[in-house]
Amino acid sequence: MRESGIEVGERRVLITSAFLRPDDEADRALRAHGFTTIHAPLRAPRGDGELRSLLDGVVAVIAGSDRFDAKTLDEASDLRVIARTGVGYDSIDTAAATRRGIAVCNAPGVNRDAVAELALTFILMLARRVPEAMRSVRNGGWVRPTGTQLAGSVLGIIGLGAIGRRLAEHASALGMRIIAHDPFADEQYAAANDVRLLAMESVLAEADFVSLHIALTPETRHLIGKEALGLMKPTSYLINTARGAVVDEAALLEALREGSIAGAALDVVEEEPLSLSSALREHPKAFVTAHIGGSTSQAREESARVAVESVAEVLNGGTPHNVVNPDYVSHLASI
Repeated sequence: MRESGIEVGERRVLITSAFLRPDDEADRALRAHGFTTIHAPLRAPRGDGELRSLLDGVVAVIAGSDRFDAKTLDEASDLRVIARTGVGYDSIDTAAATRRGIAVCNAPGVNRDAVAELALTFILMLARRVPEAMRSVRNGGWVRPTGTQLAGSVLGIIGLGAIGRRLAEHASALGMRIIAHDPFADEQYAAANDVRLLAMESVLAEADFVSLHIALTPETRHLIGKEALGLMKPTSYLINTARGAVVDEAALLEALREGSIAGAALDVVEEEPLSLSSALREHPKAFVTAHIGGSTSQAREESARVAVESVAEVLNGGTPHNVVNPDYVSHLASI
């Protein structure tokens, strides 16, 4: 049986987020709490069993994008908490974590501005066909493509949470008309900010730009597939800064090839890093970035601070406000 806090022995914390470094602010904060830090940043897919080996004797993880499946969690006998330096936690088997009495925490809201700004950047780049113009100059040409003004254009937002709302505010300031779909949308917010709430099919059909801001769940996996893409206008663009698997990449490539949509900008893909053989790498109607949505110094600093607080609170017997599987507490006594 585990006690509410760990008071004896070495309290080892594994840090896998690629942007955290030994002796940075997060590292010093963890050591000030009495923890021993181990840095093993995820920069490429890990070998079979590598993560399980790293977790030996570890009581907490500050995690990047490592995948914590049931087998990995079952073998991590000392693990008490996984704190993500981001919002999404689809890479963690939360049911298995709960059974093992492991708290899973995220950092909600810390990257709201960063991701919304990147989505807006993508919209601007697509509207003015900037990638095409830059590619032409780089290849020795001087193409001057005709773009689209955002003022008067329609932005469709799928997922009107913190990031979706911030993007709506940015786009509205540029004169865009905002429509959105979110079954849990704040109707008062929408009315006060001139956001028209519609069924998803209507958003896809009416929008000039469709921006995705939803979590990856079994229900949203490949939500944007052949049928959804077929509803979009041939002059419209798709932007995804949410989770890669929300979009069916095979269906997207087919839509781009057939001209069903005008183009796409993706900060996330189904398998990261993107395969060297992926047609998306060189597709003239699409561009991909390497999951940089939350990659601002401000967002990273705040996400690290929240993760450190979560680890400290769990290991000292508390329950963080941002734990995503609160039922883990009821399983502690049986471990």
